[in-house]
Amino acid sequence: MNERIAIDPKVCHGKPVIRGTRTPVTVILDALAGGDTFEMLQSDYDITAEDIRACIAFASTEIKDIRYFQDLS
Repeated sequence: MNERIAIDPKVCHGKPVIRGTRTPVTVILDALAGGDTFEMLQSDYDITAEDIRACIAFASTEIKDIRYFQDLS
């Protein structure tokens, strides 16, 4: 587990959040995908660039083993 990301059933229904906050990883990823800059996120959520990178790394780790295939039958 990433040291900057926490998963606790008592916080945000167990969704991954930035440790020490209630900011879900998905909120940060969605904001980045929508065009927000690191600087905007740091200001809006009072987080660090390392926290943002940890969100990206967490997502990458979570999806790296998912297999995608096309059923050719």
